[in-house]
Amino acid sequence: MGACVSKAACCCRQPHNGVTNERTDTVTEDEEAYDLPAFQEFTFEQLRLATSGFAVENIVSEQGEKAPNVVYKGKLDAQRRIAVKRFNRSAWPDPRQFLEEARSVGLLRSKRLANLLGCCCEGDERLLVAEYMPNDTLAKHLFHWESQSMKWTMRLRVVLCLAEALEYCTNRGRALYHDLNAYRALFDDDCNPRLSCFGLMKNSRDGKSYSTNLAFTPPEYMRTGRITPESVIYSFGTLLIDVLSGKHIPPSHALDLIRDRNFNMLLDSCLEGQFSNEEGTEMVRLASRCLHYEPRERPNVRSLVQVLTPLQRDVETPSYVLMGIPRGGASSTEPLNLSPLAEACSRKDLTAIHEILEKTGYKDDEGTANELSFQMWTNQMQDTLNSKKKGDNAFRQKDFTAAIDCYSQEALNDAMNALVISPTWSTAFYLQAAALLSQGMENEAQEALKDGCNLEQSSSGGH
Repeated sequence: MGACVSKAACCCRQPHNGVTNERTDTVTEDEEAYDLPAFQEFTFEQLRLATSGFAVENIVSEQGEKAPNVVYKGKLDAQRRIAVKRFNRSAWPDPRQFLEEARSVGLLRSKRLANLLGCCCEGDERLLVAEYMPNDTLAKHLFHWESQSMKWTMRLRVVLCLAEALEYCTNRGRALYHDLNAYRALFDDDCNPRLSCFGLMKNSRDGKSYSTNLAFTPPEYMRTGRITPESVIYSFGTLLIDVLSGKHIPPSHALDLIRDRNFNMLLDSCLEGQFSNEEGTEMVRLASRCLHYEPRERPNVRSLVQVLTPLQRDVETPSYVLMGIPRGGASSTEPLNLSPLAEACSRKDLTAIHEILEKTGYKDDEGTANELSFQMWTNQMQDTLNSKKKGDNAFRQKDFTAAIDCYSQEALNDAMNALVISPTWSTAFYLQAAALLSQGMENEAQEALKDGCNLEQSSSGGH
């Protein structure tokens, strides 16, 4: 392997091809059928409710609360799971510029992206709303794996999907991607790789594009402070090194290892026997070209896809099988250990729910109003009254189906409001599940039951 890879890597200078649109990119054929709502603008209250008041427990960004712009997981109307990026107050002082950028990115719709669903621009608040990807980041699976390292076949699939995502964006006028790294590659419910849409927008209007260690930034960015399409290719090269090595090696060190033919230090030992000399040669050659000091000598996104496509293997095998993760997440196939309250909610047994709540000393609405802003509280009270009025009218007209729907929606709203006040209160998730079941939303109810069970188990484990 060593001599073969070395020969290819040391003779890697090839003429650069300019970015062209001669070919339709690889992920457009089925995009029309990708069912996602159109980009929309959310209110701050909607997103506060969706994230349980921006609860610390819902933070998913790698640096937690210390990140300059924090990402939270949440649920819109207790249904669609979302990721919410909340920028710091000084990031986007010009609301018009922020909205223009967000709306532009929000036009993109691809199965290769964790797509942007909307944004919020109220006062000093600037937030982005994207699809939520539940199966962690490439960084987690490469650098911090627990049960098994990522297989070679899956690593090849990941880099092709990311290249296709960049090609899709480039062909739609969004060639710049800010701070491309292993944390920007996400995995959806089926463990298919997606590129985060957040990197398509700058972290702030000042144009700062890289938050990672300066050792990983393109050399021309160090000189000019500007990002170009060629800079994105350089960052893709660092990703290829991550995939080859299973470690976050600085590009300069990786290139030294390649020049010195020190492939034992470069390649992940977990991959031994999983790939041929030809595959290893092609990947090292491509990484070397992407990391070329001169931007014009680097390949373009079209070339990335062309090189990576023939390397793919086991294309019919689902990604979740290659990753060794049950479809829909690790907990999807495990039976839930339901508490008596959770079990009663799963049966929609209102009598049992009432008895259990009375025994535990639950008192409805006590002390909650002062936890909410006055505007938020009055808006929610108005929604509750409207829902109750509709239910009462339907009941008087003996339209019992409509009445039950209205009362169930009222109960669902109450449970969601409770999560804003106490995001770690498992009872609110269980009551939410009962309301969702009443509305025929089985999948969403199961998710709420899972969330409640996880909270209850982590709470009891802490004692």
